[in-house]
Amino acid sequence: MSKFKKSNNKETPPISTSSLPDIIFMLLFFFMVTTTMRQQDLKIKVHVPAAVQIQKLEKKSLVSYIYVGSPIKNFQKIFGTESRIQLNDAFATPGDIRDYITSEREARDENEVPFMTTSLKVDEYTKMGIVTDIKQKLRECNALKINYSTRKGSSE
Repeated sequence: MSKFKKSNNKETPPISTSSLPDIIFMLLFFFMVTTTMRQQDLKIKVHVPAAVQIQKLEKKSLVSYIYVGSPIKNFQKIFGTESRIQLNDAFATPGDIRDYITSEREARDENEVPFMTTSLKVDEYTKMGIVTDIKQKLRECNALKINYSTRKGSSE
């Protein structure tokens, strides 16, 4: 016979929850740092064309976006189905581009202004006339760094 007996009366000790708040706050801070909020609510449909050779922008904080495409269904009764320009959260005309670029430049530090890029997110079915008008207005306000947003496509 053994000298030591196992007692079956013992319960398992409760799980310690003292470190639980630390873990929750760590997760909270992680998601707060890594999550990005959408800058604008798109009021147009933009399905960018595919491209074979693409490059990522290095500093996205210096990019101003101009969206071009047909309005979503909620706005088609007001604006029709033709391609429209969206600057920030509002529909615009090519004449509004100068004010938009000026306000974007004023929002940045003076040292960053020469490195600003204007990115055109244009629907692949948009006619080139509206894009040409946008490019002319960008030339007038000396915003010469233009980027065309695309999605990665196949080489065939």
